[in-house]
Amino acid sequence: MNVTRHVFRDDHEMYRETVRRFLQRECLPRQQAWDEAGQVDRATWLKAGREGLLCASLPEEYGGGGGDFGHAAVFAEEMARSGVSGPAFGMHSDIIAPYIFRAGNEEQKRRWLPGTASGETILAIAMTEPGTGSDLKAVRTTAVREGDEYVINGSKTFISNGLIADLIIVVCKTDPAAGAKGISLIAVEATRAGFRRGRKLQKVGQYAQDTAELFFDNVRVPVGNRLGEEGKGFGYLMGELPQERFTIAIGAAARLERALQDTLHYVKDRRAFDQTVWDFQNTKFKLADVKAQTVAVRTMIDHYIGEHMRRRLTLEEAAIAKLFATETLGKALDDMVQLHGGYGYMLEYPIARDFVDSRVTRIYGGTSEVMRELIARKL
Repeated sequence: MNVTRHVFRDDHEMYRETVRRFLQRECLPRQQAWDEAGQVDRATWLKAGREGLLCASLPEEYGGGGGDFGHAAVFAEEMARSGVSGPAFGMHSDIIAPYIFRAGNEEQKRRWLPGTASGETILAIAMTEPGTGSDLKAVRTTAVREGDEYVINGSKTFISNGLIADLIIVVCKTDPAAGAKGISLIAVEATRAGFRRGRKLQKVGQYAQDTAELFFDNVRVPVGNRLGEEGKGFGYLMGELPQERFTIAIGAAARLERALQDTLHYVKDRRAFDQTVWDFQNTKFKLADVKAQTVAVRTMIDHYIGEHMRRRLTLEEAAIAKLFATETLGKALDDMVQLHGGYGYMLEYPIARDFVDSRVTRIYGGTSEVMRELIARKL
């Protein structure tokens, strides 16, 4: 992409090769089966754990790889570049596990994190509800304390890993009258009585990523399953959401680069009216715009990767990265699908998969409208 990258060390690049080989060997051959099943098999999770690909940035004492955010960024890039769709390894390792690591006590870390790193304990986080989306303060799921237990009631929707998760971090109200100050995070094992998985939701894209409804009907969990202090859950969410949003932006940047390369190969080979599609001035101008956008996104993302590796990435900067990267990707993909003609609408072509799989990046992790609101607050 004519951008010299300086943000990664040699150990990051060695990890990149391991990730790349794993995705080629273990994931791409299974993609069609996963798409048809609507979820990823547990055996692949266990293989990822054995190869040290899960929770690479967690300390070794909890089963992790002892790395840093650079390893998480490498993983996000390689997932996007590979065309693999379905395994929510990054969400599990770099979005949900950090809640346990940063908010959990020592006993909770030692109880849950080793299985998380090995792939034996698959994680989900239950934020969104049927009546609430990006407005987390409005969640209605309640956790009422009765002695040494919480009794949880409510429902969640659009939950990634919902069908396969063993441990769900539930965002709930322990004090419904206190607004954001009444939110707590409580870990619920999938084996708990009263917990039920609903239907597998049919999505526009990301067919192999299981997304489900979850129901909690008088689910009793010990107080020891609460992460951090009661009523501090909203603060914990705000502390981790920048990394979630930025990870989405990292994937968008890598997907944009790969889609541009795929499109260049296609238009230079495809012929129309006795010349290649590339020979038309419209094609060259469209892709010149995409190239400029791709370099701009890459330059910004690499700067912010460096900042986040030093734990200096702010909520506003994460919002800027997610907004710019995902909106740029969406518009560029639309142009590149058009340049593929009818083949751009066929799912056997990577550009079509990119088109449907990427649309959600402007929605999950906080919509583009919410990102604009966060940015505007600092203007």
